[in-house]
Amino acid sequence: MTPLDFRDGAAPTPGPAGEPAQFRAAVDAMGTASVHPRIELAPIRPPQRLAPYSYAIGAEVKHPETNVIPVDSEDDAFGRLILLHDPNGQDAWHGVFRMVAYIQADIDAALAGDPLLPEVAWSWLVDALESRGESFTALGGTVTSTSSIRYGDIAGPPRAYQLELRASWTVDSPELGPHVEAFCEVLAYAAGLPPAGITHLRPRPQNTDDQF
Repeated sequence: MTPLDFRDGAAPTPGPAGEPAQFRAAVDAMGTASVHPRIELAPIRPPQRLAPYSYAIGAEVKHPETNVIPVDSEDDAFGRLILLHDPNGQDAWHGVFRMVAYIQADIDAALAGDPLLPEVAWSWLVDALESRGESFTALGGTVTSTSSIRYGDIAGPPRAYQLELRASWTVDSPELGPHVEAFCEVLAYAAGLPPAGITHLRPRPQNTDDQF
């Protein structure tokens, strides 16, 4: 099934009737986030064995529309954000809600060679979460910078560099919109997106004067 974009008016598929109201409220709150207009969000299949209840969204940075076809593929950046919920809590979480984030982005050689890159990338996440004033605890994760060399008949640049961030944290409230926004802010930084206005995920009424 093709994932649906919240901004196209799609809503998450209703879950089983047995899902806790608190979990459904958290899922609905994720759809209220406002993010960079170059970032697309859509529901994806969540992991099934990490918690009794789970939900996930995928995030991808859109390439700007252009009539010029590049010789090499453009940089790519994507991620996924998973909501885990255990009504009984888990000792390692110190709570009942856990967010799990993964981000991967192509970077240039100069940035990949910066020894401070892991610290800087981690600070993006910490600052993004703290700046929104939402309570969170037990934040942990890893930042990895990798390089690869292509040989033989394979498309793409001879050398490629990637930044990978994995993190998880516990939230105290089902109000998860700001956490989605923080996650997307880090993705925007990793992708090197220029500052831009925000786009609301909630569908809004349209009129005949709208310009596309």
